[in-house]
Amino acid sequence: MALEKSVPGFQVAGHNTRLLWLIGIRMLVVASVTIPYLLYNPDRVSDPTLQFFIALTSILSLLYIVLLKPLARYPEIEAYVQFSGDLIFITLLIYKLDATSFSILYIFIISVAAVFLRRTGVLIVAGAAYLLYVSAVLKWIQLLYDWQAPLPPLPADPAAMAQLVYNLIVHLVGFYGVAILTSFLARDAARSEERLRKKQLDLSYLQGLYGDVIQSMSSGLVITDLDGTILDLNRAGEEILRRSEAEIAGSHFERTGILTRDRWQQYISESEGSTIRSEGECLRGDGTVSHLGFTLTHLTDPDGARQGYILLFQDLSDWKALQEQLQTQDRMAAIGQMAAGLAHEVGNPLAAISGSVQMLADGLRGDFSRSKLVEIILKESQRLDRTVKAFLQFAKPRERNLARFDIAAMLAEDIELLRNSGDVRPHHNIEAEIEPSSAMIHADFDQISQIFWNLVRNALQAMPGGGRLTIVGRVENGYYRMQFRDTGIGMTEEERARLFHPFKSFFDGGTGLGMAIVYRIVEEHGGKIRVDSEPHRGSRITVDLPFRQPESETETTTREPPEIMS
Repeated sequence: MALEKSVPGFQVAGHNTRLLWLIGIRMLVVASVTIPYLLYNPDRVSDPTLQFFIALTSILSLLYIVLLKPLARYPEIEAYVQFSGDLIFITLLIYKLDATSFSILYIFIISVAAVFLRRTGVLIVAGAAYLLYVSAVLKWIQLLYDWQAPLPPLPADPAAMAQLVYNLIVHLVGFYGVAILTSFLARDAARSEERLRKKQLDLSYLQGLYGDVIQSMSSGLVITDLDGTILDLNRAGEEILRRSEAEIAGSHFERTGILTRDRWQQYISESEGSTIRSEGECLRGDGTVSHLGFTLTHLTDPDGARQGYILLFQDLSDWKALQEQLQTQDRMAAIGQMAAGLAHEVGNPLAAISGSVQMLADGLRGDFSRSKLVEIILKESQRLDRTVKAFLQFAKPRERNLARFDIAAMLAEDIELLRNSGDVRPHHNIEAEIEPSSAMIHADFDQISQIFWNLVRNALQAMPGGGRLTIVGRVENGYYRMQFRDTGIGMTEEERARLFHPFKSFFDGGTGLGMAIVYRIVEEHGGKIRVDSEPHRGSRITVDLPFRQPESETETTTREPPEIMS
């Protein structure tokens, strides 16, 4: 809203528009007075004098319009010019046509002057109008043609004289009465307009302030009407939902992806007289799923009447992932405390059993059925031995051998080995995206390579019917990111939650320790691991490793980058 600047007795802002309106209204008033006069006096239609005045009205109006631009900085002068021209025009009209009925036009000029001028200016206009009216009625204007001519005589008839005096007194009282009354009304109107303008400015400021507050919130905010139609969505809400306000405004709340229409109706029913707090999954505009926490409350007016609903929400995906990570760390710490002793107690008897079974097998070569049973025992004892060794590695990993090596080259080498390994079937498609081609990192080469092989074997097992495995290596936000994307069977939310639990294998013949070992290696290197997966839509596992270990770690050796196999 443009702020109006006040000149004493005149409102500058929009003065050109007001003066243009004055010109138009003036022409309308003149027409409304002249037309009835001609209808009442049809013999005056061809009067050259009247035709001259009609033409003069048009010429003066054009002159006023032309003067608007050069006098734009002096609006009060422009107003005085127009009022002066109007008063002279009306006076000549009354004098030439001998029609005192046109004196009503003086009232119009005085009333309009109250809008543009101070009270003193209005009184000046009223005084000038009265003097000009008296000059027209008493024929004093003819002195303009011959200033040496005697004054026209006053009426000799007492009744005519009394009528003249009465007419002059009525016009005097009328002109000044209208001037005083309209000036008071104009002043009150100006004050009311100023108060209204200030309130509008205050309201605009508050609206802007509240709008800035809402847009600056870190939490998402959705405002709906009573039917659930979306009225507003703030900037944080757009970022969380991956949807723009223009995209969902005017749609039902279910368009946000936070709640279905049925769940929305259920929460609305439950929110009568209370605030609803809950959490849930949200399908965002880009197709990803996030975990949101939200609060639903009523939107009311100052009288307490309900106008709609307000839903405040936050993205809890990172918090939930951190919570799951802490729970996993707690479980793994507890398992680690008992792991070493248990693995040792199982390992020794298992070795004795395995040796004894092999000796029995040598003595039963001719007995096929018993040899078959012994073979089964030997095979299962060997599988149990592998499990115990893996468990020992998980429970009591070897000391890390930190070195500086090229992790990008390591990935390229392992990918070539993978393509030529027996794990890859003809229906598997391996794709690599490594950029840049060289990136030096300070870590344990063998353990990082172990991360690679555990993850790619899991990905290939998740695609028994074939599919594409994409391996990505790149620098991202101060970390080196390894990402493994497959198009396999995917995982449910429950399966993702227990992916890193020991002995939770999803495939036949697995020990269930591979992913637990990966988790421990990543954690000990100060890295982060994230899993994104949906049933039948594949999985994406992302590992972020820091380029340097904490200061407490010491570099033991320097390892040259391995050669990339062609």
